[in-house]
Formats: sequence, C-alpha cells, structure tokens
Amino acid sequence: MLEKQFRNCFRKAERLPGMPGENLITLIERRLDNIVYRLGFTSSRSEARQLVRHGHFTLNGRSVNIPSILLRSSDVVAVKPASRELLVINAALESAKRRSFPSWLELDAQKFSGTVKSLPTRDEVSLPIQDQLIVAIYSK
Repeated sequence: MLEKQFRNCFRKAERLPGMPGENLITLIERRLDNIVYRLGFTSSRSEARQLVRHGHFTLNGRSVNIPSILLRSSDVVAVKPASRELLVINAALESAKRRSFPSWLELDAQKFSGTVKSLPTRDEVSLPIQDQLIVAIYSK
C-alpha cells in the first residue's frame, strides 16, 4: 500500500465510529489483497496484489481485479477455474496448510474458495502494530 492510499484509508478510519487506530487496522485487514494472502492463496501480500490485478480471483462469483476492494461479512473469494493449476497458488495453498487462519475467515481448499465469516476486530489481528503511534502521526 502506498503512502497516499494509506493516508486515504486513515481519513476513512477517522470518520467511522470508534477508535481510529482500530478502524484503520480493520479496514486494512478487509482489503481483497490481504484476504487473498490470509486465506493462503499466495505466499506474500505483494504476490496477492499482483494476482488480483491480473484477474485470477472472483468475489461473490464476479471477476475482480481491484486489490483495494473492502470485503464485507459473508463475501466469498475464489480462484478462477482457469487459474487453479497455477503453480504459485498450489504451492502457497500447500504451505498454508501448516499455518493457522484467522478466526474470521473460512477456507475451503477443495473448492479453492474462502468466506469472510465476520468482520475482523483488533483482538483478532495478530500484527505487531502500535496503532496509537499511527494515529498520532496522521492526526497532525
């Protein structure tokens, strides 16, 4: 995510009810490229962003190529049938079986799809981020 995108995301988080830092982390976690990474379809977030941009995924059955789309509860992300043989995706899914998934996501590896069960909360995000410092910097 570039600086301008991050700043816009922070402005959006400030307008939402609640703590801006927690809102920011929730918004970042809900991005399509992040969820593709969290589900284990890719081995890095930059790889997820590239594969989304190249049109290898669907969102609720519709083709999508915008990595910054914010997903909602019960949205379904799936690998397109033509992309299921990609070595990159299969290798990432194989290695993802060894790591844990967030409780707010559900993966169906047989169907190459994942579902957002609920929106993430700050407690469910295990990233070592000090959101108070981000709020202090961007509130100026």
